[in-house]
Amino acid sequence: MSPEFSLKPYLDERKAIIDRSLEDCIAADPHGPPVIFEAVRYSLLAGGKRIRPVLCMAAAEAVGCRADVVLPAACALEMIHTYSLIHDDLPAMDDDDYRRGRPTSHKVFGEDIAILAGDALLTEAFGLLTDRKRMPGIPAERILDAAREIAEAAGSSGMVGGQVMDVRAEGREAGLETLYAIHRRKTGALLRVSLRAGAILAGADGRDLASLSDYGESIGLAFQIADDILNVEGDPALMGKGTGSDAARGKITFPALMGIDASRARAEKLVLEAVTSLASFNERAAPLRAIARYILERRF
Repeated sequence: MSPEFSLKPYLDERKAIIDRSLEDCIAADPHGPPVIFEAVRYSLLAGGKRIRPVLCMAAAEAVGCRADVVLPAACALEMIHTYSLIHDDLPAMDDDDYRRGRPTSHKVFGEDIAILAGDALLTEAFGLLTDRKRMPGIPAERILDAAREIAEAAGSSGMVGGQVMDVRAEGREAGLETLYAIHRRKTGALLRVSLRAGAILAGADGRDLASLSDYGESIGLAFQIADDILNVEGDPALMGKGTGSDAARGKITFPALMGIDASRARAEKLVLEAVTSLASFNERAAPLRAIARYILERRF
């Protein structure tokens, strides 16, 4: 990684671009109920690190494409992520009262509207992703390939499937194999496909796509381990939500099965593997290398 590269300005700039684009993408429907528009915007524009859209754009850059070319796909990924958070927070799931420092969607709008806001975001995401006018320079077959992979990663064999496994595992004894299987789907699938979608849309060759997939596999697990650690020892004021909820619900986590020190060591190993996966890339992949290291350093 180039010594002059600084991750924070890069993330700040990308986040500002993504936030502006999300604001533009979610326009009020004059024929629809205003409350659903309010609920969608409440969660989508509540802040957050925007890691998934940043990864999508960074992957496109790594293979020689301009980041703005894949911005609509990046925003679609953030919509899918936000829908998953709204549903995760519901009483039937994690029953969380706060997200990003303010009341969760169902606390503000009720469970019924929160569910529908999540449904709306998921639907809008694929409408945005497949709108040819928004990505005019990208061949239709690339858009279809990216859309198919995103659907698979978000669905029953990916994020939704992982959430099902996670819910079913609460309060039960399980080993590391089960935990890895849960989080390769629940957390890892959408992170990995964020990279793959950016690379596919940018026209990456098979070798680069495989390297970015390996990188995504490693950071997906590292990200979840870091999340599990933060749920034990994070600062609620920084995180914008409470800690200790995993233990209270009887969730299987990396710290619960391995301990904090071993979990941190495993995350460090995964980050090293992620950076090694990018060995064939030049300095255009500097943001991806820095993001992998940032996973270990983040405090929220």
